Amino acid sequence: MIIGVPKEIKNNENRVALTPAGVAEFKKNGHTVYIQTLAGVGSGFTDEAYEKAGATILPTIEAVYEIAEMIVKVKEPIASEYKLIKENQLLFTYFHFASSEELTHAMIERKAICLAYETVEKADRSLPLLVPMSEVAGRMAIQEGAKYLEKPMGGRGILLGGVAGVKPANVLVLGGGIVGTQAAKMAAGLGANVTIMDISLPRLRYLEDVMPANVDTVMSNEYNVREAIKLADLIIGAVLIPGAKAPHLITRDMLKEMKPGTVLVDVAVDQGGCIETCTPTTHENPTFVIDEIVHYCVANMPGAVPYTSTLALTNATLPYAIQLANKGWEKACKENEELKKGLNVVNGKIVYKGVSEAWKLPYCHISEVLA
Repeated sequence: MIIGVPKEIKNNENRVALTPAGVAEFKKNGHTVYIQTLAGVGSGFTDEAYEKAGATILPTIEAVYEIAEMIVKVKEPIASEYKLIKENQLLFTYFHFASSEELTHAMIERKAICLAYETVEKADRSLPLLVPMSEVAGRMAIQEGAKYLEKPMGGRGILLGGVAGVKPANVLVLGGGIVGTQAAKMAAGLGANVTIMDISLPRLRYLEDVMPANVDTVMSNEYNVREAIKLADLIIGAVLIPGAKAPHLITRDMLKEMKPGTVLVDVAVDQGGCIETCTPTTHENPTFVIDEIVHYCVANMPGAVPYTSTLALTNATLPYAIQLANKGWEKACKENEELKKGLNVVNGKIVYKGVSEAWKLPYCHISEVLA
């Protein structure tokens, strides 16, 4: 199969979908790999390193899309890429369709095969291609939150861990999944008082066992959320429903119950966000203020640490990408239930229920396209 890796063009997205080691694996399996020039430079990988591994460097993004049977990316295509996508071309990347109606309609129109990292799902319901970036984003959420709590950045002027004789900050984490767990661990490690909320009692029991003493677990419901936000200095939104929009746990009216200078970090913003007032921002302009509350809503947080993120992501995606290349997407998805669940849009049809429900569009059962 012919594999194409374009340079990411989303604002300040420095990750790349394939490392030179990944190129070598594709070559070992008999595939051809084309890399757009400078695609890996933001992550520390030169064109020469890719060529040495066996890739061919192409000068433009247009050339990569034109020649490739499978496009491997990190982030969803943006508007300028839509016209480059060909019918029956396989795109393997993060899509987050439930947060963009425009992207959904564009991929339906292009009749591409859209296999989304974020909905590839194991039998135990874990999301293997979301986990590495969730780990990075959860840890980064605390780094960024701590920074924006500083007074010059618009925050309350609070040090997360406090000092002798001065209480530490209160951190509220909404969601006890991968993102929330990593965020709570980081905040606790810095000495903050942490409260983590979830709707699953078994998950809360697990977190109670593994978290340090400065982390409290609380059942998530509207009453408890409203009470907790009054005390919080930093609030992390870490709620995910695979392939669907995140629910709004914090609504606009709740902002008035928070202390001025409180910082909100919505890690779920690329799935619509779990904080009603959050809209996607970029690393260039990461924050905005509503009702004296600082909102940090960067949709590609791991893009700020591309070396770590690229290696973590490609470690997870490469085995699946090799299967797709070796067998073709149809056979690979028939034989691998995990990959089958990654299919979101196929030849103009939505085959993932969460996407069809998000935009009230017709749903086609996956069995109809994998006959």
